[in-house]
Amino acid sequence: MKLVNDMTVWFLKRRFERIEQFMKNPVETQQRIFSELIETARYTEWGSRHNYGQIKSIREFQDQVPVSSYEELYPYIERVLKGEPNVLWPSPIEWFSKSSGTTNARSKYLPVSPEALEDCHYEGGKDMMTLLIHNRPETRVFDGKGLSIGGTLHANPFDDYTQVGDVSAVIMQNLPAWGEFMRTPPLEVALMDHWESKLDKMASICSQENVTSILGVPTWTIVLLDQILERTQKSNMLEVWPDFEVFVHGAVSFEPYRDLFTSKYFPSDQVTYLETYSASEGFFAIQDDLSRVGEMLLMLDYGIFYEFIPMDEVGKAHPKALLLDEVEIGVNYALVISTNAGLWRYLIGDTVKFTSKYPFRLKVSGRTKHFINAFGEEVIVENADYAIKIAAHETDSLVANYTAGPVYMGDGSRGGHEWIIEFNKEPADRQAFIAILDKSLREINSDYDAKRYKDMALVEPLVHFVPAGTFYSWMGKRQKLGGQNKVPRLSNDRTYLDDLLSMSLDESSQLDR
Repeated sequence: MKLVNDMTVWFLKRRFERIEQFMKNPVETQQRIFSELIETARYTEWGSRHNYGQIKSIREFQDQVPVSSYEELYPYIERVLKGEPNVLWPSPIEWFSKSSGTTNARSKYLPVSPEALEDCHYEGGKDMMTLLIHNRPETRVFDGKGLSIGGTLHANPFDDYTQVGDVSAVIMQNLPAWGEFMRTPPLEVALMDHWESKLDKMASICSQENVTSILGVPTWTIVLLDQILERTQKSNMLEVWPDFEVFVHGAVSFEPYRDLFTSKYFPSDQVTYLETYSASEGFFAIQDDLSRVGEMLLMLDYGIFYEFIPMDEVGKAHPKALLLDEVEIGVNYALVISTNAGLWRYLIGDTVKFTSKYPFRLKVSGRTKHFINAFGEEVIVENADYAIKIAAHETDSLVANYTAGPVYMGDGSRGGHEWIIEFNKEPADRQAFIAILDKSLREINSDYDAKRYKDMALVEPLVHFVPAGTFYSWMGKRQKLGGQNKVPRLSNDRTYLDDLLSMSLDESSQLDR
């Protein structure tokens, strides 16, 4: 496939000039996107209701259009689901991405317009390979196949003429012939409903292919790779795929998994790890500099207009939202998007921090509802991922999955945090792991450190070391197996903890405290 690789690399290299343009002119690019969105939607019901025809500036838009959660926007989305045209966006909507989120059990249905599919999701897919080539110009990644774990599709329960499914499934179903030629497994396998049967077939097919790249969520990729290693009886994945070059990851932080991938699955410097930030709502950011681990370039010309709400404004009736040129480096913001699928000032639920300006790079720091703040400690996912990474590194262990929540103060007892952690390689000294986890959290979060001072408000974390497969079984019980579902990392209540602990965990696998 040398000719295919050379032609594809040549084509994608030409795209970098466009990326450079919005890197040099970010504010102007976003102004253009904003104007195009408002003009396109001015005659929709939403546009008419909010006087889009009279809006002359971004400030007028912010004054006239409310920030909306999914629940607040759902009455309009429901009408689109039922086939009503021109409600939020003028183009016909034939696809909906379905997302359960991580903090709400109810399914979310997000419209996927033709513009969102072509100008956002597909542009993101091309640009992530463009940026890979920019960093690795001698790549031969297109000599082989790209592996991706798809979701499922099914008829829209509100309208038989449209379909819903994981956004990965919507993207795969609409790939052009050349795109399908370059990936594995075949579409009929990638979109299978039954997760265990899909995994078995994927392991069988993909172990025989020359796979050179993977696009996926680390947690579910691990499940597939373990199955392939068991099937082939190889010691690592480079014995199965000797030409493997790149793992494109997203959806959850890669840091707790990095050591596992570099030591167990791909123990070689030939493998590149490229981070992306995408969701059912759109494709947002891509790592443009491989030396900047965890940092991604905000993609500004995908038909998405961005706003950023400081965390002390979240929850207010009329929160102050900042524009791109108003953000500060290192500050936590709730992300708000207006898209070419008709999501207007939509509070996506993610929090981000900028790591540079001009060009604008960011990292995902957590979720607006995904934190522990039962005692004023304000621990976010970014803190937890960091502490897990340090504790695992210093105890020579490998973490597979974790979740954490509060232990509430009782009659005469102090509060704390309770963790459930599954390992691929357990620490030899469990107590040392807990001590380093606690110490690392104290170092990175001053509020947590203050509450931990002399155990005055919070005591040392309570940690359960659970058997391999625990989180997989739990996600299966919740009917949340598959690449688009994520293990909830933190919660401000005990819903996830109590549900996991109620699965009759082996008492011997828990730390005796």
